[in-house]
Formats: sequence, structure tokens, C-alpha cells
Amino acid sequence: MSPSGQGVLWQPGAARVDTARVTAFRELMATQHDVVLADYPALYEWSVAHPDEFWRGVWEYCGVVGEGSLDTVLVAGESMPGARWFPDTRLNYAENLLADRAADEAEALVFRGEVGATQRLSWGQLRRGAAAVAAALRADGIGPGDRVAGFLPNLPEAVIAMLGAASVGAVWSSCSPDFGIEGVVDRFGQIQPRVLFTADGYRYGGKEIDSLATAHLLMAELPSVERMVVVPFMGGRDDLPNRSCLWEDYCAPYASSQPEYTRLPFDHPLFIMFSSGTTGLPKCMVHSAGGTLIQHLKEHQLHCDLGPGDRLFYFTTCGWMMWNWLVSGLASGATVMLYDGHPLQPESAVWDYAAAERFTILGTSARWLAACEKAGLKPRESHDLQHLRAVLSTGSPLSPESFDYVYRDVHPEVQLSSISGGTDIISCFALGSPVLPVRRGQLQCRGLGMAVAVWDENGKPVTAEKGELVCTAPAPSMPTSFWNDPDGTRYHEAYFDHYEGIWCHGDFAEVTPDGGLIIHGRSDAVLNPGGVRIGTAEIYRVVEQFAEVEESLLVGLQRDGDVTIALFVKLRSGLSLTPELAADIGRRIRAEKTPRHVPGIVRQVPDIPRTISGKIVELAVRNIMHGRAVDNEDALANPEALEAFRVLAAELS
Repeated sequence: MSPSGQGVLWQPGAARVDTARVTAFRELMATQHDVVLADYPALYEWSVAHPDEFWRGVWEYCGVVGEGSLDTVLVAGESMPGARWFPDTRLNYAENLLADRAADEAEALVFRGEVGATQRLSWGQLRRGAAAVAAALRADGIGPGDRVAGFLPNLPEAVIAMLGAASVGAVWSSCSPDFGIEGVVDRFGQIQPRVLFTADGYRYGGKEIDSLATAHLLMAELPSVERMVVVPFMGGRDDLPNRSCLWEDYCAPYASSQPEYTRLPFDHPLFIMFSSGTTGLPKCMVHSAGGTLIQHLKEHQLHCDLGPGDRLFYFTTCGWMMWNWLVSGLASGATVMLYDGHPLQPESAVWDYAAAERFTILGTSARWLAACEKAGLKPRESHDLQHLRAVLSTGSPLSPESFDYVYRDVHPEVQLSSISGGTDIISCFALGSPVLPVRRGQLQCRGLGMAVAVWDENGKPVTAEKGELVCTAPAPSMPTSFWNDPDGTRYHEAYFDHYEGIWCHGDFAEVTPDGGLIIHGRSDAVLNPGGVRIGTAEIYRVVEQFAEVEESLLVGLQRDGDVTIALFVKLRSGLSLTPELAADIGRRIRAEKTPRHVPGIVRQVPDIPRTISGKIVELAVRNIMHGRAVDNEDALANPEALEAFRVLAAELS
């Protein structure tokens, strides 16, 4: 459908709106509660004002499998932290994902590796596999509250192991195998898992990488691990660590086990997620089974219009919360598409997968979309994407130019949803909607039931102004606690120190007059020369329009009582930073932003440091440039990238 308003790139047609699940839900809520909910904005305002009715409605509409009374939804009212949800109910996350929403022979999981091999699991195979793992865990004495960990590539076995652990009420936590030994120990050492699942290796970027060497070290560093289960992804090896066995040997004795699910209270712990750990020991966020499930059901069905017949993909590793989000798609009856390997080797790898397997929803990152554009990929011309209905992007703000790229070169009729939230809530504060227009550079809407606002420095809500992204009321997927934080001090410091009783997320953001949201970057990375605040994302957008620039990183340096902006650029292979290019970048920033935000320092670096999940680490670089130490470099995907900044810091001091 043709754009119909300022900045509008896509507008859903009447048929799309009428048949959307969120429309059916809105009409149901209006009828049940005798209120007028004429459109999405009205539904959003009602969902925030009436959390009991809204979340009870989500439970019923999305078909949560559980038991107990729904009469009480929220205990402790508006208090944060400390609110409790659905206190009189019991459920099991794995039971909800494996419920009989699809026939045994239908596809539940599809896996593709970097070399192109494809594996398919039916619902029956997935249910039987999870039941076998659950029975094996029970035989090992694993039960509610015990920790089970995964140090795994994004394989079907990772999903099966997690579902088996959840079936018995154990708490699952995972890291991807590209974490170094210190990064894994910093995480798993805090939670003391009793069983650890791993693989013998994995492939990435054309290389075969051994995981067993790390596994041997882990068994020495993690005395809590009573058993390690090794998936022979690379063909199998004989040199297994002590206290370990192969996947087949672990599961085979229980292959005929029937599914058995331990139903536990709504707030029983399901996942332990970790912060990046680049500024200290990673925080261990405990997420409940019920909170995770109901939030993901809401986001999948009411924001992504997900249901049986859909094929849901997100490019992720097992160390990023989007893996948990992706797998929860099973609870809506969708087929979940897994990929393990480099997303750009070959450059068209993900598009090849999307076309071959008829993805209906494709999730990725802003960085990957920008890389596809710079590589000159035009999937609209090269691939059959007729089944693709939505493209999702997260990890960093999606630039307006990437919006243009998707509608010009990928697909003119997809719902492009830039989404934002995080590990902290294992979900989103803002995301997309199939019944709203897509506006260039904006996230479509705030999430239903999420009391999201932007506050100024005085703690007042503002629209069309930049400020702190906050959530003013509880949400089910907020952590129930941090691990090893008995009095809640670390939890409170993480989110509630800035505004007492208000969740402050740490994003520098803006609510638009259209009801959308713009994320301008992290609050702690905001640039403030001469007292004029600007988010790093705004300048990245300008810099990375230059064809010569592959990636960039910005920090503010304290100089003579003010802030000097330092810009570090990674250029395309074979290119060098010239005075002319540096001057051109400065001129464009001056023209498109403000003179105050022209970098005073521009330097070329060989690489940009990133976390394992792909986020650039501005704070680590800022610490180096100010002569401060960087904690826990092992939490980075490429810690060697920091060395160039140490050299530059010495030169500039």
C-alpha cells in the first residue's frame, strides 16, 4: 500500500488490520469490559491503566496452560521492585511450549548450519527429546530450583536441553561457545550449575573451533558440575572431560519416556540471564517462568501476529536474550528456525535460508542490515521472499537509512519493526504492531501493558524531547531478583537509583507525537559538549553513511573542563583515513546535527570492540581513553580490539 503520511513507509491495509490478532484481542477486551477501545492507542492506554484486566486477558486469549485462580493478578499494586504476579496460579514453561497446538508430524524446529546442512525436527520428535532429557535429569536428582547450564552453539539440542530442564522446574542459563573461559566462569561460577551441556565444537566464519579444550577447563573451574553432556556437533571425540558423557548416551536410556511437567508457582525461576560484564562481574538476572511466558506470548501474538503456520527466525546465539525470545515462539504454535554460523559468509547466507525455508518473520540486528546494504545486497531482486511478512531489528538503534534500504531493496510490503528492550526484562519496552504504520526511523509503538515514558532531568514526562526511558509501573517480565543479592541492593542500584520506585532503563530516548519511540543511544554514553546532549546513535547515523566507513565508535573525553568528542572509525579493507575524509565527516555532522558535535579527534582503528552479543562497548573505550582499567575483557567478542585504543590513549595524553 502506498505511503499515506509524513515519514510513513508502510501502512497496513484494511484486511491486514481486520484479521490481526491484536484486533481480535482489542475487540474482545472492549466487549468483556464494556469500554470503547477504538484503535491501538486506546488499547495501549487501557492496558497500562488496567493491568489486572489486561494481563488476565493475555493469559486467556493466548491460551496459557496452567492451573489455579486468575482472580488476583497483581499483588503490591504499583510498587517496584517487589510486585508479584498471578500468585494463585501454577504452570510449566516447557509444557506451554510443547502443548498440542500442532500435529506430531508437523515441523517444530528447522536448523541450518554455516555449511548449509539442514536438520528438521517434528513436534513429536521435540516432545520426545525434551521428555528424554527431563527423565535423565530427574535420574540425576535434578529438580525445581537446581541450575542447568548450556555452553552450546545454536543447535536443536540446545532447545531440547532447555525444555528438558524447564520440564522438571530447573533453572536454565546459557552462554554461547565463543565466550572465553573467564567469561563463562564469571557467569556459571556464580550460579553453580549441577549439569552442563556443551558441544565438541562449532563452525564460524569458515573455521572449525574446538570447544572441548574449554570444556576440560570448565570442569576444573566449576566444581558444582556433577555431569557434563557433550553434543558431538563436529563428529565426536574420545577425549571427553571427567564426569562427562555423550548426548546420545545420556538420553538413549530414557527415549521412551512420556512428557511429564512439574507445575510450579508463576514466579518460579526459569532463566538466569547475564549482563555483558564489561564493567564488572556480570549481573545475574532471575526471570520467572510465568513472567517470561506471558510477556513473550503477548509480544509474539499481539505485536508480531505470530501463530500456527508461521516460520519465525531470529539471528542470535544462545548467549543473547533473543534466543530465549525466539524459542518461546513455540508456545504460539510457530515453527522456530535456528541458524548457527557467520551471518555474512557467504554474504547472502541468511537471505538464502529465508527464501529456501519461506520465513514469515525474520529477526536480525541493525548492524547486519547496514552490512547487507554496504555489501550491495538486494534480496528483493535475488531472492523469493514472497512469504516474508515482517522484519524485526534490535541490538542497536536502526538508522533511518536502513529503513529505506529494507523498503527499497528487501521487500516493499513488510512490517519493519525496530524493537528495543533487553536482557533486563528478557523482552521489549517498545516494538512493532501489524495495525500501525511504519515511520522512517521510529519504533512503531510502546509495548502493550508497559507503562513506558521518557522523563526529563526533573522527572517529568516529555514528548518530542529527549530524555531517560523509564517504566513507571511493574511488568511481569521484570526480574524477580538478582542471583546472590539477598537484600536486593544490586537490583535496586541497577534500575531504581535514578528515580525512586521507577524503572530507569539507561536509554536516551524520545516519544514522538505519533506515539512511536526513537532510541538515541545509551544514557551513559550520551555526548555532552558545551552542555548540549546528543545520543551517539544520532552521530553514528551520519558517519556510517560514508561508504568508506564500515563501523564507528564515539566517546566523550574530558578536556579543559569540557567534553571533546573522539570518533574512531573502522574503514573498509585497504582504505586509510585521510585528512580529507575526516574533514568531510566533520562537515556533514556540522550540517546535519550541530557544530558542537563535530569530533575534535578522528582516528582510524583496525576494529571496534563488541560484546559477545554484538553491541559496541563505548564505556570500555572511554575508560581506556581516560586511563582507567577495563574490567573483564573476557566478556568481549574481540578483546584484542582494545589494544589500539590503549596506544591512542598514550598518544593523546
